[in-house]
Amino acid sequence: MALGDQETVLSANEAFYDAFAAADMQAMEAIWAQEADISCLHPGWPRLTGRDEVINSWRGILENPNRPEIECVDATVSIYGDTAIVLCYEVLANGHLLATNIFVREEGAWRMVHHHAGGPVNPPD
Repeated sequence: MALGDQETVLSANEAFYDAFAAADMQAMEAIWAQEADISCLHPGWPRLTGRDEVINSWRGILENPNRPEIECVDATVSIYGDTAIVLCYEVLANGHLLATNIFVREEGAWRMVHHHAGGPVNPPD
């Protein structure tokens, strides 16, 4: 593992939540892998697979003026070669979710291939 990979993955994870907070669709699209298969499990939704389904889901969420505000806290990363798994809590106004964000190294950058948020869960200590 190259020095700094953990920080780079955590920065990519933070960029995902920044794009959500800013409702920045261009930034959201850039975070997701272009070549690798991608998938997403939003709370209460059916599974989404493929770039079109996943990106369209985010477009709908980010265009919704009533979308929740979400803060990522207590993120940890594990790296396995060119794959990284981030576990974190998502803080919402009405509670917490637990999220798994998976990244792969694509053309030298860490890109998201899977997001799964579920819960509710108790907040971190």
